[in-house]
Amino acid sequence: MTLITETSLLNISEKAKKLKLLILDVDGVLTDGKLFFDDQGNEYKSFHARDGHGIKLLRQTGVEVAVISGRKSNSVALRMKSLGIEHVYQGHENKVGAFNEILQKLNLTPEQVAHVGDDLLDLPLMIRVGLPIAVSNANFAVIQRADWCTKLAGGEGAVREVCDFIMQAQGHFDEVLNAYLQ
Repeated sequence: MTLITETSLLNISEKAKKLKLLILDVDGVLTDGKLFFDDQGNEYKSFHARDGHGIKLLRQTGVEVAVISGRKSNSVALRMKSLGIEHVYQGHENKVGAFNEILQKLNLTPEQVAHVGDDLLDLPLMIRVGLPIAVSNANFAVIQRADWCTKLAGGEGAVREVCDFIMQAQGHFDEVLNAYLQ
């Protein structure tokens, strides 16, 4: 893992200031990566409530959030709908096509996008976006190619950590916090 210096943190903050879109992987980022199935084949996933709240807060500041996942899951569709995330792409093992579609829809450049990933399927996006981010328990090859690695693990608040960092870099965190202190 690359050591984060004060200089590199300033560089990461500068990149975060430009962001208009945060793209998230699901398994291993929004969840801990474990897959649960019952005897009838129903799949269950666990999402961290703080990640969801962070996503809602970030969206209130004007940063869009999208999900691109290699797997399909009804529980993901339901959770993303509850968070108000409109750009949900499931079953995309090749995530670049969905990425290009989102860029075109939102009229964005890759430099305006951050991607949070944990495994090799995320690398094609991570090498294209302005701010590639890995969760702390990501595959070593993903961590090596990330500009920043969260302190928290996927499914354990890492997404909230990213949302808070972006809001801080863009100067919105204090206004979000003050809404709760009044």
